[in-house]
Amino acid sequence: MQVPRVSILIPTMNGEKDLARLLPALKAQRVVGGFEIVALDSESDDSTRERLQEFDVRYESIPRSEFQHGSARNRLGSMARGEFLVFLSQDALPVGTQFVETLTAPLQTMGITGTWARNLPHPTDDALTARSLLSSGESDPTSRRVKLGPGECLADLSPLDRMLRTRFNNVASAMSRESLERFPFPEVAFGEDSAWAARVLGAGLELMYVAEAEVLHAHRYGPRSAFKRYEQDARFMREVHGWVARPHFLSVLKGVAFELREDWRFLRQRDGAWSQALRAPFLRVGQVLGQWRGSRR
Repeated sequence: MQVPRVSILIPTMNGEKDLARLLPALKAQRVVGGFEIVALDSESDDSTRERLQEFDVRYESIPRSEFQHGSARNRLGSMARGEFLVFLSQDALPVGTQFVETLTAPLQTMGITGTWARNLPHPTDDALTARSLLSSGESDPTSRRVKLGPGECLADLSPLDRMLRTRFNNVASAMSRESLERFPFPEVAFGEDSAWAARVLGAGLELMYVAEAEVLHAHRYGPRSAFKRYEQDARFMREVHGWVARPHFLSVLKGVAFELREDWRFLRQRDGAWSQALRAPFLRVGQVLGQWRGSRR
């Protein structure tokens, strides 16, 4: 059996609906040297494993209680046979048939250690979900290379700069097998991709954001789920990078006002989107309060 050049690695859990659209899109990829799809499933109790078998995906299972983002990806790397590894979330949908080739090309031609892809909303996502993603760094339309300059050290950078330099995203990322063996993902509760990027940059190596490689990936939040997600993000930024997103309650008021102003500006540009206007205040209050809560010690 020929060894594939690329291994596409997916952690799964109750992903039958996501895999129904992801696996056909992956099978349509055009990859020089061939590819394989490998999954690590966390005790799915829907038809996830049947879906994997249907598409001849090689997989292993682990107890759900043992899942951790870093260790799961390290195990997937040990299961892979390819020279290059592409990590995907089960709910990410690659755009086009050249996605894998585009994401891995800098690893082969430019001496890059790791790459990550541009995230875009689905055409069916509501306007507020789309606006949240499009206004974030995850949807930046311009590719960029990231490394430390001569004499630079991450610890000496400002909290904001350190956070921006390590903004790696495992929703859709790639690296060589050799890179993962040298720099395994840290086994942390959250932010294993950012922690991995810090290790790579600290070793004097280079990462690249590849805007031409696109995946459709966005989450629709309600006020409560937005609070939880943004609280987690803010806590991570505070504890790891020392960046305080919302230092005081006045910043909460300013943050809500800013988000609503941007929402309404975005809604004016989209036909039929004004139905989301009533939802916006509840969503943004939950989001900004979560940032404030996560910013507190």
